[in-house]
Amino acid sequence: MKKVKQIQISMPFDLLSEELVFIILDLIPSDLKSFSLTCKWFYQVEAKHRKSLKPLRAEYLPRILTRYRNTADLDLTFCPRVTDYVLSVVGCLCGPTLHSIDLSRSGSFSAAGLLRLAVKCVSLSEIDLSNATEMRDADAAVVAEARSLQRLKLGRCKMLTDMGIGCIAVGCRKLNMVSLKWCVGVGDLGVGLLAVKCKELRSLDLSYLPITGNCLHDVLKLQHLEELLLEGCFGVDDDTLKSLTHDCKSLKKLDASSCQNLTHRGLTSLLSGAACLQRLDLAHCSSVISLDFSSSLKKVSALQSIRLDGCSVTSDGLKAIGTLCSSLKELSLSKCVTVTDEGLCSLVMKLKDLRKLDITCCRKLSGVSITQIANSCSLLVSLKMESCSLVSREAFWLIGQKCRLLEELDLTDNEIDDEGLKSISSCLSLSSLKLGICLNITDKGISYIGMGCSNLRELDLYRSVGITDIGISSIAQGCSHLETINISYCKDITDKSLVSLSKCSLLQTFESRGCPNITSQGLAAIAVRCKRLAKLDLKKCPFINDSGLLTLAHFSQSLKQINVSDTAVTDVGLLSLANIGCLQNIAVVNSSGLSPSGVAAALLGCGGLRKAKLHASLRPLLPLSLIHHLENRGCAFLWKDNTLQAELDPKYWKLQLEDVVP
Repeated sequence: MKKVKQIQISMPFDLLSEELVFIILDLIPSDLKSFSLTCKWFYQVEAKHRKSLKPLRAEYLPRILTRYRNTADLDLTFCPRVTDYVLSVVGCLCGPTLHSIDLSRSGSFSAAGLLRLAVKCVSLSEIDLSNATEMRDADAAVVAEARSLQRLKLGRCKMLTDMGIGCIAVGCRKLNMVSLKWCVGVGDLGVGLLAVKCKELRSLDLSYLPITGNCLHDVLKLQHLEELLLEGCFGVDDDTLKSLTHDCKSLKKLDASSCQNLTHRGLTSLLSGAACLQRLDLAHCSSVISLDFSSSLKKVSALQSIRLDGCSVTSDGLKAIGTLCSSLKELSLSKCVTVTDEGLCSLVMKLKDLRKLDITCCRKLSGVSITQIANSCSLLVSLKMESCSLVSREAFWLIGQKCRLLEELDLTDNEIDDEGLKSISSCLSLSSLKLGICLNITDKGISYIGMGCSNLRELDLYRSVGITDIGISSIAQGCSHLETINISYCKDITDKSLVSLSKCSLLQTFESRGCPNITSQGLAAIAVRCKRLAKLDLKKCPFINDSGLLTLAHFSQSLKQINVSDTAVTDVGLLSLANIGCLQNIAVVNSSGLSPSGVAAALLGCGGLRKAKLHASLRPLLPLSLIHHLENRGCAFLWKDNTLQAELDPKYWKLQLEDVVP
């Protein structure tokens, strides 16, 4: 009998087609795509597969784009200095494959560079030019050459006028999303031209523009308009909206927050034809949300979300909202200081489908409101109730028993105790829990959370001084998916907590400001095992020194922001941070071990630095040419002149705060 000859395969992946490998790559997290270094074939396949790029330096672009020829989305927010030459390289190497580019954090380019980009990248459909404060009408005319443009962001382009916007409106007829927020040179004429020429517009942001209600006559004729943002448009008032009639049935979101001259009469005109409106933002309006104001909501009965932050709200107004908008799923009353138990209870009784509720700083509310919320709104997934200081400890027990679907819970500055946390630990889907300045909780309560809330991603224990290493160890053991933790001013925390937290490999944000007992040894444990660490606050940790920063520089290559003010760091440790390629923000104030030359060398070495917070005494000691060089490279300086102050006892600090509040 003949033996079947066995075929030996040296590379198992040789049996896979490129298409199958592409599918595999789609399922691999981005930080694991370094698999391309395994072999030449992997290297080639990964280059063909990658469509999105976010380079750390603009000078790397020629080499990067030469390899990644299929780049469709290019994010240059890490590149503060993007010259015309760089845009020319992007245009030549990407060409028709490029669909979107983000230049919102970049500068140093002109109309010439934008023209090369628009001409070469004929498929460009999205461009973000926000914060281009020197951009003028001539530059806008060049942008108009991108005929395929569909999404355009021009936030804070304050030099633009109606003429530049008119050029864009004529040239880019396919636009469906435009943001002109803070383009203070654009008025009714420019907005009207956009509305007349760009018939496909679905989203329009006109926040803080000096427009009046006159241009809204044309805007609300857009048949596909779904989102209209008018935040801070003081010129939009009752008089200019008096004759407004429209039938904009496509409108789903309207933001009229901070429109100080808009009352219920003007709002009634705005909402008259918006029968399908789902989201309404009226935060910080000057009008009282009373029965008359609520009557303007009669024609938007399908409303699902309403935001009234900072408004003066009466009980009658809340009752009317509950009656007219019974399908509400999201309600925000943050800092509505006039809200009472009577008004809120009458409202939530009718909102059985409410999913998100924000009553932050509603200081007149008591346990009566919380009891009604728990009994009426069992489907809540988000509850924010910071500084509701009249709510008794017993009320928090009811939240855990009745609102089992909670995913986000903010109890900052409340009277909750360990028994309340025991009940809340029944919320198995909880992913964000804020317990800052909760002075009645201890390790026992936190241990309940660690055992019950395995999906927790964010935990805030700022100034909750009853927490020690025991509680943090419970969290680290039970919440392996933790991404953000704040233990600032928990003064009994030691390195044991940091060693425990190092088991949370997904940790991205770690704040331990004012923890005097943690050292570089604990920091090293976090650095070695938490590879995704991006934000780190070590201010006022006196035993953090160079050895901790040297470990960070070696292992924490994802770090973007660090604060080492009031630590034992010297020039050696600070200079080592230059090894972290994506570091953007650094704060180092009141660190006596630093010299001007050491700080200068560190600032020069951190090539991607966007913000540096330094002590004001260093300013005259650093060469002016160095400061100008770093500013031209895109780094902004913040000079602080604060002296080191003793920390107040948290209980005394809280009492002092309450004395200030009326």
